[in-house]
Amino acid sequence: MARLQIDSVSKQFGTDHAVREVSLDIADGEFLVLLGPSGCGKSTLLRMIAGLEEPTSGRILLDGKDITDEAPQRRNLAMVFQSYALYPHLTVAKNIGFPLRARHRSRAEIAQRVGEVAGTLELSALLERRPAALSGGQRQRVALARAMVRDPGAFLMDEPLSNLDAKLRSATRAELIGLHRRLGATFLYVTHDQVEAMTMATRIALLNAGSVEQVGTPEELYDRPRTAFVAGFLGSPPMNLFAADVVSQDGQLRVRADGIDAALGLSAESDEHTPVLAGIRPERLRIDPTASAVRGHVTMVENLGSEELVHVSAGTVELCVRTSRPAGVAVGEDIGLRADPADIHLFDPASGLRLTWQEPDSTSPAVHEVAGSAASVA
Repeated sequence: MARLQIDSVSKQFGTDHAVREVSLDIADGEFLVLLGPSGCGKSTLLRMIAGLEEPTSGRILLDGKDITDEAPQRRNLAMVFQSYALYPHLTVAKNIGFPLRARHRSRAEIAQRVGEVAGTLELSALLERRPAALSGGQRQRVALARAMVRDPGAFLMDEPLSNLDAKLRSATRAELIGLHRRLGATFLYVTHDQVEAMTMATRIALLNAGSVEQVGTPEELYDRPRTAFVAGFLGSPPMNLFAADVVSQDGQLRVRADGIDAALGLSAESDEHTPVLAGIRPERLRIDPTASAVRGHVTMVENLGSEELVHVSAGTVELCVRTSRPAGVAVGEDIGLRADPADIHLFDPASGLRLTWQEPDSTSPAVHEVAGSAASVA
């Protein structure tokens, strides 16, 4: 078991900043996922924690001990690679036991530990096979078993499911979740797949261009994204984002764009006209023939089986609606859409940061992040 602390860690390759001043505190027993697009620095950060890359600046601590300059084999961390890195000429049993043989443990101890770990991962019947005779999922479990056998403080995993097909990836996700619960160990897991992050993580650290955009539970990142990048990255399909203005009308605040005029559910004492980047999740938009907040025409309907994605052009704004099937609309049809005020997210168009408004004469932010007399970034 281990607590990992990343203290202002940066990594430069020449003039390129792969990781910029990243600080994270990963609690003992946590399943933290480093999520982000390709090239955002998540694998570089993981390799620095493992000792395979040297930080340009910053510190890495394991249970309060500075391990920044420790050799990889002295860090009490186990790495599971994307390619599994199994020895093809060794049996499953010898692949699993290799870390213990490298530490000159006795044959009896190695056999006992290999048997225990193989039983945990349901590999007991495969111990005499070689990697070439295993499926992708079985190889993945052997790689995990090899990491587990020396009882490391934490597991570091670099996109370990990316080589599996969709069905096996789903099954292996469930295995990893169950394994984490049984072991209670610290997992640090790198992926670009938001489904893996949302389903497996206790917390997510979302990276963009080497920096941390937001850290929180999957629910926090999805329901209250700190930036427009987080809002647009999470979700399939992603959040609808469009340029708009927050304006006051009859003492009430509204968000307006071409084809959109929606109430924000907050009052205002003075005129308001603030440019914003507005966002609504596709599943939070509802088709309503009587709605006037959003009017547009259907440009495409995608059948997902149990659901449909309805693409709507509202003036110059393109929106996607996720709804149960059948949606009951056809391409070319004019429709109305509505959304609850609490489902409308607002961001600063320049910085991308989430905007928070206050009700007039209020000393604390409103429950939702929309307007009063002045906006601030959350």
